[in-house]
Formats: sequence, C-alpha cells, structure tokens
Amino acid sequence: MLNLAILALGFGVLGVSIGEGILVANVAKSAARQPEMFSKLQTLMFLGIAFIEGTFFVLLACTFFVTTR
Repeated sequence: MLNLAILALGFGVLGVSIGEGILVANVAKSAARQPEMFSKLQTLMFLGIAFIEGTFFVLLACTFFVTTR
C-alpha cells in the first residue's frame, strides 16, 4: 500500500525543484542583461533559495510526524 505522506513529500520535492529552477533561470537571464547587477541578484537568489528550502524542510518534518503516528 502506498503511504500518502511519502507521496506528499515527493510532490513537495517536485515543487521545490521547479521553484529553484525558475528562480535560478530568471537570475541568469537578469545577469545576462545587466552584468553589473550580478552581486545584488546573487544575494537575492540565495535568499530566495533559502526560503524555498525552508518550506521543504518544514514539509519534511511534518512528513516524519505523520508517518510515526
């Protein structure tokens, strides 16, 4: 039987991967247009990735709580 918590974690990982890919692609496009802004864009990119990963880790913790009950 398929555990739905594991399936939810898989969808969470999918969402995180898509979100980070979109973020990095847009930063690369912006840096190509204005190379002098790369340091500011890089800082914003790291901040965005941190928030996206934070959301994933909250989902991961919730999955462990659900599966241990």
